[in-house]
Amino acid sequence: MTTQTSTTDRDATRARLQEHLTGLSGQNLLIGLDVDGTLVDHDGVMSPEMHDILQQAAEAHTVVIATGRSLGATLPIVEAAGITRGYAVCSNGAVTVQMDPELEGGHRIVDTRSFQPGHALRTLREVAPDAHYAVEMVDGSFRSTTGFQDASFGVQAIESDLDQLMELEAVRVVVHVPDLSPQEFSKVIAESGVHGVEYSIGWTAWLDMAAPGISKASALEALRGRLEIDSANTVAVGDGFNDVEMLTWAGVGVAMGQAPQGVKDVADAVTDSIYEDGTVLVLEQLLG
Repeated sequence: MTTQTSTTDRDATRARLQEHLTGLSGQNLLIGLDVDGTLVDHDGVMSPEMHDILQQAAEAHTVVIATGRSLGATLPIVEAAGITRGYAVCSNGAVTVQMDPELEGGHRIVDTRSFQPGHALRTLREVAPDAHYAVEMVDGSFRSTTGFQDASFGVQAIESDLDQLMELEAVRVVVHVPDLSPQEFSKVIAESGVHGVEYSIGWTAWLDMAAPGISKASALEALRGRLEIDSANTVAVGDGFNDVEMLTWAGVGVAMGQAPQGVKDVADAVTDSIYEDGTVLVLEQLLG
């Protein structure tokens, strides 16, 4: 994964990060880490350096994997990373899981936040009739309209028509319009008047909806309160627009080097890209 980067450039990044992370080493930290583009590249590959330091961080601090992926697509990443204790925030904050090797299956769901997506789906059907839809339910299963399947679901979606999806209780709804650019899709969403749900548009014409007020940040804040960790001792790293709330919530929010400018603008610091193991540099600073 790692590309050739000059020592001078990496030293400059380390110095930039140190300005914001000095003083956190040795504290009891809660570290929220996005997955795709932060821990693994967009082919799903984690570097050996990332794997090693992630395990060290998980032993020294409370590491929370915070992702838009469903539970079924998050657990393989956690297992591959060798993290056996800690937490994962899945489905952009709608599902929180505790990892513990003594539990059946090595984990348990500690929180879910569901909503009724019917009104939003009826509205979107009017403005985006060619869209594909998928609904994630509390138990981690998915139902979707014909032909819509994505690796982030983690399970095979059960095909259903849109009218059936409107009646379900959801923790997350995914809407994908293959023939629109992100800019065109953003315009459609803005004109649709969809409200009552939170949504973020990713790298493609893709919409994730959750219950009102739910995000990676809301789930991390609930964990922070539960674990009684000082808000100043929180760090988050991410690269996407669904990480914005998390980066602004954290005591120190760090954007990846390849993140869009809008994400970098809300972060306290910017590290190197995923292909230069930028997250490794952050964790190095926190481990001292």
